[in-house]
Amino acid sequence: MINKNNYNMKHKILTLVLLIGFSCLSQNTPGDFWSNVRFGGGMGIGFTNGGFNGSLSPSAIYRLNDRFATGAGIGFNYAKFNDDTLLAYGGSILSLYNPIPNIQFSGELEQMRINRTYALEGSNREENYWSPALFLGIGYSNQNITFGLRYDVLYDDDKSIHANALMPFVRVYF
Repeated sequence: MINKNNYNMKHKILTLVLLIGFSCLSQNTPGDFWSNVRFGGGMGIGFTNGGFNGSLSPSAIYRLNDRFATGAGIGFNYAKFNDDTLLAYGGSILSLYNPIPNIQFSGELEQMRINRTYALEGSNREENYWSPALFLGIGYSNQNITFGLRYDVLYDDDKSIHANALMPFVRVYF
């Protein structure tokens, strides 16, 4: 069952972030736009005894000034553990703030479509649902690379594809 208050709050946050981003973008001249765009993202691969996990999450950010950036990304994740499989895909919007050059605060609203198949004796059980995440993070930034920790304030132990709400990250942009 969908919690109406969480659903409405997510849409209000998304609308506010988009309005701020578009109003900042509209203040620049067309020739300046592409010189302020940076591309990057992350990827991962993991192997365990009987399992595999691979992810790809490209994104782009627009530098509003020396302290603020905003952007969007897409994400794909595939995992297979024994006979259980997971496919997750979706998108996100993010905002980055550097109060000083080497410290970066981040906020990222992610919406992923989750398709899971559990192999059971004699049959399979499938789950298909949307899983939101709101990550708040802090990191150490050195030019194009940021290392840090982020926390999913919407983490759901039963529905999230992540092991827990707190996780490390590496963010790279060129």
